[in-house]
Amino acid sequence: MSETFRLTLAQLNPTVGALRANADKARAAWQDAKDAGAQMVALPEAFVTGYQTQDLVMRPQFYQDAMGLIDALAAECADGPAMGIGGPYHDGRNLYNAYYILDGGAVKTRVLKQRLPNETVFDEVRHFTSADPQGPYSIGPLRIGSPICEDAWHADDVCETLAESGAEILLIPNGSPYFRNKYDVRLNHMVARVVESELPLIYLNMVGGQDDQVFDGGTFALNPGGELALRLPVFDEEIRHIDIDQTDDGWRIRAGEVAPQPDAWEQDYRAMVESLRDYMGKTGFKQVLLGLSGGIDSAIVATIAADALGPENVRCVMLPSEYTSQGSLDDAKDIAGRLGCPYDFVPIKEGRDAITNTLAPFFEGTKPDVTEENIQSRLRGLLLMALSNKTGAMLLTTGNKSEVAVGYATIYGDMSGGYNPIKDLYKIRVFEQCRWRNEHHRDWMMGPAGEVIPVSIIDKPPSAELRPDQKDEDSLPPYEVLDAILERLIDDEKSVAELVAEGFDKATVKKVEHLIYISEYKRFQSAPGTRLTKGAFWLDRRYPIVSRWRDMS
Repeated sequence: MSETFRLTLAQLNPTVGALRANADKARAAWQDAKDAGAQMVALPEAFVTGYQTQDLVMRPQFYQDAMGLIDALAAECADGPAMGIGGPYHDGRNLYNAYYILDGGAVKTRVLKQRLPNETVFDEVRHFTSADPQGPYSIGPLRIGSPICEDAWHADDVCETLAESGAEILLIPNGSPYFRNKYDVRLNHMVARVVESELPLIYLNMVGGQDDQVFDGGTFALNPGGELALRLPVFDEEIRHIDIDQTDDGWRIRAGEVAPQPDAWEQDYRAMVESLRDYMGKTGFKQVLLGLSGGIDSAIVATIAADALGPENVRCVMLPSEYTSQGSLDDAKDIAGRLGCPYDFVPIKEGRDAITNTLAPFFEGTKPDVTEENIQSRLRGLLLMALSNKTGAMLLTTGNKSEVAVGYATIYGDMSGGYNPIKDLYKIRVFEQCRWRNEHHRDWMMGPAGEVIPVSIIDKPPSAELRPDQKDEDSLPPYEVLDAILERLIDDEKSVAELVAEGFDKATVKKVEHLIYISEYKRFQSAPGTRLTKGAFWLDRRYPIVSRWRDMS
């Protein structure tokens, strides 16, 4: 007689450090599983602590509190399904990244992570000890192997050992953050594990934003042969009850709903919205404000903020000088109106005149240069921060990745702010992302549908408008060229010689390379922002501020 095992997958959004709240979420998911007649509920990696905790997990009181709450969960969830939940485990000597199996009122077993990722945003070798190989555990009729995240990303390793020691299915808890086209990478790895082990596999991922990272969910299940049995939506919390049937060929995951997989443009935009929404919600901010210049970068940031928080919670402030064009004045007011955001007009002339007069004795005999331009930017930053302090709204900064890369921004000026959703979006992609948003609207967007970003903003030549007739291309290569060089130097880590071989002008490449390196100190002091690629500034790319090295090729 064949058997069926019901498993509840809890693709949920924990908050780092909110131990009790995370445990409450786990308990509620367990109750859902119990009501559905499930034999087990599974939550993602490190769920009780949230992920990533960075060095917080090494604090003894922190991991002791987390372990105590897991013990309490086991006792409270004694009369129902088993629970799999991620958290830290300290055995008196070493700290491990663990997956706890709670059953019958106690901790039945602890699966300890063996492969510790130590690249891109991950630093687990710093935080945890690598565990020895382990076998599967049994829940009812089913023997389950649970390689934790990275444990399943390597061939002929942890998954193979679990299969050889009797596992009948692989249930993989993950804290896998988003980068563009990450799903394809995950799927390829997991199909390989299924082929090697000949076992069905469930890839369970968390959702939610944490600092720069966004966990995008997209939980999926594969049967032997690599057949996709089901997939949960990306970015959304969902609890899904699935059935696993015993057949003559072994256990098989019963086919279920396969949620659609949005394209990269939609997922990038969703990541920026969700990261800002969770950064605000998890830090306690309710409203934001930003300087709305009439340019494309502040336009898309205002739109992202309206979609994340609702237009009524996004205060747009135009701070014009005598160099601000009428077109920019009109465009800023237009987009604020289209979005439905509060709009303020705060000229900087009076304040700038006062600063100019104060500095006149010290600047006597010198010619106006970037110093005077930066005064405008820093005065705007001062006024925006004052409004932020007075109202409690968090200031958003609006520099795109191209500007952040080459330092085309004023520290303590337009770099002032608490978060930057477009920090990892190159300028050319900003243009395309604006066009995408004008043409698409989804139910997770809190802003209005339609052409919210005026075409005049998208089509105008980019300018900081800090001097007469200024254009970005006065100081930088055209963005089509600049972004192509930046992607190769930063994301692909190519050499100058390789770029020259591709046809780029060597002098231009060397200039861009120089700008990247001398701007490191600015990035060190910049606001966090949404990670969209594996070449994001912060944890993905950690360079010294002081460095005299330049590519000698």
